Amino acid sequence: MNKRGRLVIVLLVAVMCGFFLYPTVKWYFFVPQETKDLATGSMIQIREYSQGQATIDLRELKGLVASDPSAKIPDKFKFLASVAKDNYKASKRSLPKQWTVESVFRGFSNELALFEALEGHYRTQLLELKKTSGKVLQLGLDLRGGMSILLEADVEAYEAKTGTRLTGTALTTLLNEDIAILNERIDQFGVTEPDIRIQGSSQILIEVPGAADPERVNSFLKGKGSLNFQIVDQELTAQLNTYFRENPSEVFTNLGQIKQPDFLPAGKIATGYYVNDEYGLDQLSSYVVLNEEIGLDGIHIASAQTGSNPVTGQPTVNFELDSTGGEIFYKLTSTNTGEALAVVQDGNVKAMATITEPIRNNVQITGFGEKEAQDLSIVLKTAALPIELVVVSQQGIGASLGEDTVQKGLIAIFVGLALVFIFMIAIYKGSGIYADIAILFNLVIMLAILSAFNLTLTLTSIAGLVLTVGMAVDANVIILERIKEELAVGKSASASVKAGFSKAFWTIMDANVTTIIAALVLSQLGSGSVKGFANTLAVGIVSSMFNALFVVKLMYDTALSRKNPRLSLGWRRR
Repeated sequence: MNKRGRLVIVLLVAVMCGFFLYPTVKWYFFVPQETKDLATGSMIQIREYSQGQATIDLRELKGLVASDPSAKIPDKFKFLASVAKDNYKASKRSLPKQWTVESVFRGFSNELALFEALEGHYRTQLLELKKTSGKVLQLGLDLRGGMSILLEADVEAYEAKTGTRLTGTALTTLLNEDIAILNERIDQFGVTEPDIRIQGSSQILIEVPGAADPERVNSFLKGKGSLNFQIVDQELTAQLNTYFRENPSEVFTNLGQIKQPDFLPAGKIATGYYVNDEYGLDQLSSYVVLNEEIGLDGIHIASAQTGSNPVTGQPTVNFELDSTGGEIFYKLTSTNTGEALAVVQDGNVKAMATITEPIRNNVQITGFGEKEAQDLSIVLKTAALPIELVVVSQQGIGASLGEDTVQKGLIAIFVGLALVFIFMIAIYKGSGIYADIAILFNLVIMLAILSAFNLTLTLTSIAGLVLTVGMAVDANVIILERIKEELAVGKSASASVKAGFSKAFWTIMDANVTTIIAALVLSQLGSGSVKGFANTLAVGIVSSMFNALFVVKLMYDTALSRKNPRLSLGWRRR
């Protein structure tokens, strides 16, 4: 390949490295730690922070309007001007000549609209950062601290309960459903967002970063929840909502629970109807009066999944009951045709549907969008995990250990680089500098690839990085020694470089391909820590080969294209 072709490839690789490394560099070097903690926290924490900051800002804006309405809008609130501008246009009002705090305030129909704009600003920022956090080079628990829980599916108990034998595909499906349920539960406990994934054929690995409380983590692992079907008293529901609207101070008790008004007769209970908000969390929408008697317990649900109506195309949730549940549900729906049926999870109404006819085992619910249908299908299955999980191991790792390890790992990399640089310059002079530049570029490429594939950097990965830095010089030494041999027989500098690279090529390929094979085997068959080492080693070997055969060759071609080219291969002049 000619010099121009090599230059294009090297530049393309450099641009790609910059693209993949940008989120990681931005995240670790330009995002404050406090903001990172918020963005990687639970959705409940993000919602509480956004609402709290919006409340503070709203009070500040109201104070500014009261004290100096003609004051210029502060820089931190300038984003409100664009929203207010759209509102002015939508209401066909003329735009103000200057955006003051008062004109911005008037750009919103009421304080609630202004509050929602402020909250949306903080929410968008944090959710975007949350997305960015998923695209960066992740640190393993041994580096950032946290908890690691390994769960195993209780296959024998499942087969004994259902009377069926589990195949590999069926077990994977059940484990994926368990993961969906665990993810659904997690935010209700305010736990920092964990990494939950299948490990092996029958295990689930949960890694909760940060200082996690073991008791709190166990509460969402082992909590069964409750799921019931209850009849809605529609007349009392309308009366309750009217009463609460007229008496907002009577909605909640001192403990934050929904009050039970005196006009509700015995056998009736007031509860909340919750829908998913912009954070994907439950938000109180209205109030419902239910028959206290449980119509059907959720333990009778055998399966649940989403579908669509073949005629209207409207999303549906289809679930199947066991034989006992089918008989109970048939009696319930037969005696309450025309009434509303509520799906109640942990005392909160999550969905309602009108009973149009008696139903036995197969139930179909409609009346909501696709996302709501998917959420409800999960709700219907969260009364219990599809397949029970047994805790195999649970361990906590201190964050201080991770910080010390990262610091020592960085020191090891820098010391290793420095020693290699000194060695190469001491032995090969100018050509050693070429090799050193290639090693630096090699480290950049490795980090970019690890970031691109969202691989996790662990203690063993750092060991792989340090080892690769040392090994990266091997190919350069082979090439330089071959060039020396060609110069020794009287060839010109250009011919020596060409012959040196040509003769070194297969030696480099043979040595590195065998190592890559070993690394791939370790990556497939090894445990988590061994995989981290193997992945880093494999990436480093490929990267070092590219740098030796492309980057170093490009630097030689550039140097030899000048008039009176001279090779610097040592401290003796050539």
